[in-house]
Amino acid sequence: MSGRLVDAKVLGPARVAAPGWVGMNGPRHDPPMPSWTDTHCHLDAPEFDPDRAAVVERARAAGVSRLVLPAVQVADFDAVRALAQAHDAVYALGIHPLYVERATATDLEVLRQVLQARRDDPRLVAVGEIGLDHFVPGLDRAKQERFYLAQLALAQEAGLPVILHVRRSADALLKGLRRIAVRGGIAHAFNGSGVQAAHFVALGFKLGFGGAMTHERALQIRRLAATLPEQALVLETDAPDIPPQWLYRNAAQRLDAPQARNEPAELPRIAETLATLRGWSLQHTAEITSANARDALPGLVA
Repeated sequence: MSGRLVDAKVLGPARVAAPGWVGMNGPRHDPPMPSWTDTHCHLDAPEFDPDRAAVVERARAAGVSRLVLPAVQVADFDAVRALAQAHDAVYALGIHPLYVERATATDLEVLRQVLQARRDDPRLVAVGEIGLDHFVPGLDRAKQERFYLAQLALAQEAGLPVILHVRRSADALLKGLRRIAVRGGIAHAFNGSGVQAAHFVALGFKLGFGGAMTHERALQIRRLAATLPEQALVLETDAPDIPPQWLYRNAAQRLDAPQARNEPAELPRIAETLATLRGWSLQHTAEITSANARDALPGLVA
């Protein structure tokens, strides 16, 4: 997790076990720990209530230096902002498509007012999580689309990028983006086709890859992660959701043990999958994906 290790066959076990040992050419220093950006973490989720501070500490210890905290409903706006301030993170404000069912036009007005009031807050980096969900049955797609387009317009007005929820809805999302131009952003947990990926990239978006990529049967996601232009990729956990393969439990297994909670400290191990698929070092993977995150969300630089 901390990058390359010295080969024991060359230096011998005593030297490998002693970082900073002095050799013929002077002191030897271990390579720096890669610095990671988790572009999607729901730190406000109730699953983190028992040990939220410890979760952040574990993330920092693992080298995750920046967390992006997207809101999902108006009721969470203050909590997400407060967590970003308390834990040196950044945040986004929006109404998630799965929460649109309970939202009203008043919520959109609240979002508009908060974006205006917080326009000078350097920790506010995007409008999100917004988008469309065409996977969950029984949802009001027309209402989802109204809220999606309205929030794109608010992002355009505020000059902010967006963080998009993409679930069997890539074409509909792209249609909205062509109608209402925004400052790019991130297509979170991307699982569309290569053609759809190319269209998002052409519109200035990065594509988020996380725990789903670690599952060996996720052939399409892994293929995209391996072949897309490197400038298109960002990393995320979606913690506490989308557990990586080593945390995942199927329905039968959950009868004996609950699903393990995903958290941002898992990001470096998730990144190992991307590094393997691309033939990259971990350091290069961290540098590329963090630079891409800053490009997608310019507020990260501040």
